[in-house]
Amino acid sequence: MTKSKPLQAAERVEDAVSRNSSPSGLRIVDMRLAIVEGHCFYPLLRIDTNQGVYGLGEVRDGGHVENALQFKHMLVGQNPCNVDFLFKLIKRFGNWGREGGGVSGIEIALWDLVGKVYGVPCYPFLSGKHRDQVRLYADTPSPKQATPAAFARAVRARQELGLTFIKFDVRWDLFEDTPGNTVGAKTRFEYPLLRGWRAPSSGRGAKLSERGIQAAVDIVRAVREEVGPGISLCIDHFGEGYMTADEAIRLGRALEPVDLAWIEDPVVWMDVDGHKQVADALQVPVCGGEELYLWDGFREFVERRALDVLHPDLLTSGGMMETKQIADYAERYGLPTALHCASSPIGFMANVHCGAAISSLVALEHHGLDVPFWADLVTGHDTDYMRDGYVKVPEKPGLGIDLNLEAIKEHLRKGEELFAPTEYWDRKRLGIESVPKR
Repeated sequence: MTKSKPLQAAERVEDAVSRNSSPSGLRIVDMRLAIVEGHCFYPLLRIDTNQGVYGLGEVRDGGHVENALQFKHMLVGQNPCNVDFLFKLIKRFGNWGREGGGVSGIEIALWDLVGKVYGVPCYPFLSGKHRDQVRLYADTPSPKQATPAAFARAVRARQELGLTFIKFDVRWDLFEDTPGNTVGAKTRFEYPLLRGWRAPSSGRGAKLSERGIQAAVDIVRAVREEVGPGISLCIDHFGEGYMTADEAIRLGRALEPVDLAWIEDPVVWMDVDGHKQVADALQVPVCGGEELYLWDGFREFVERRALDVLHPDLLTSGGMMETKQIADYAERYGLPTALHCASSPIGFMANVHCGAAISSLVALEHHGLDVPFWADLVTGHDTDYMRDGYVKVPEKPGLGIDLNLEAIKEHLRKGEELFAPTEYWDRKRLGIESVPKR
């Protein structure tokens, strides 16, 4: 009988745990944010602990820092390793759209902390990975000149970056700003910021014309001819509350021969019946869900098959674990998931870990391609992080990245301070009783 060889230090399980941290004694001591200008702006979140380990998260693009800071008094003194306990504690105060950004950003920061403490990446906490690299799809804003040739050039530029899945915007402006593309007179004195929150097409006073539909078809067809059949194409800003379900169906049917991967948000985001009406009528898939919060927000869309492709935004839907559970539930109904993402590299890498764990994943959005300093905001990722339209799943602890403070300072939103103190939020700001420390 041979004698067992003593375990080397690197082979012992307990040595995977950070030497600078004792998980059972870990406590949250602070939470701060820094707002960086991006395609919109990125509220970057940092949760600090008594052992010098910190976790990084992000409130959804364009969201309010208060959506996260309101929870500070509930989190300070807690052990960040109790992710599920803390998530259930705060999730009842979140809501759809940007209102879900605080809960979601905190959840990400907690998982980043846990990963750093135990020396493992985030994806194992989500049940492991189904892929080593996550496919990306590119967001492509509308060109200034809304001509078929201009759209084709814009999408071709994305293809030349190595991307094989590309989304481009077909906005209502295309119809509204070109004479003859709508019929009827536009209603005056409307508040434009109400789009997407009012009844579909209410107050517009103008409807799609056959000429307008043909203009959209000409654009999408020109893009398809430019990039060829080997590229997956999808369109965004398809309806956004400007169209009724019937109008979306008219336009969608005209686009079916172009073989789109999906049309996104054809009607107002919360309209389950409208989405189902459009999805049932079209052969092209209908994608949506970026404003929905938690599994509860997606349940009816899934069970009624009102969407063909789920499209949660991880910074609204509840963070990494909740989004994984949403996708798994949809998969039971035969529905795949794509991930909406318009964040900094912090939210993006959270999506990469989550996307690695989703077996039914189609692709992950990259909305930072037009922000020249986007990749510079963090350290730890490869310079060539986007190779052939895929991003490698990190193997470093936590999210696998860290802050580049110099780049963040350079691109702070005007008037903002880098991770300014947040003592105001140390006091209770939500109407709940004190929380037991665990």
